[in-house]
Amino acid sequence: MVLASFIRDETERVNVLYYIEIDKKGNQHVWCWVTDLELTDDTVESMMRGGRCRWRIENETFNTLKNQDYQLEHNDGHGEKHLATNFTYLTFLAFPVDQIQELSCPKFQQALNKPGMPTRKRLWRKITSFFLTLMIDSWDSLFKAIAHGAKAQKIAFDTS
Repeated sequence: MVLASFIRDETERVNVLYYIEIDKKGNQHVWCWVTDLELTDDTVESMMRGGRCRWRIENETFNTLKNQDYQLEHNDGHGEKHLATNFTYLTFLAFPVDQIQELSCPKFQQALNKPGMPTRKRLWRKITSFFLTLMIDSWDSLFKAIAHGAKAQKIAFDTS
């Protein structure tokens, strides 16, 4: 591990921690963290471990957002009137809501873990198809319909 300290001006100090790891195959991996926290011989290892752990959590989160049908991709532009940015923000808001539901809502858990098809992609497609074809009056009824099936219904037209 290499420690470096940089002073930007009289009031601001930045510490940099470089960590170099050589794996069993001899490949070298380099990580670098910048912090305003004080780094000493006593704190540097815990800072490195915390940084590696945080990187892993972020990497797994972005892999989930990319590969489990949230369809989050790298985007070099913001789109017209920041459309791509706004979609990203909405995705970031939806993800923790889904995680909270998965942990605390039995109906969501039933819908997600339907026997034979327990995938998020299937659940998102099912939610989309139900929103496009059924009149949904609550999340509870939506998740019940996904978990237990729904019968086709006649559409009632309002002719008033």
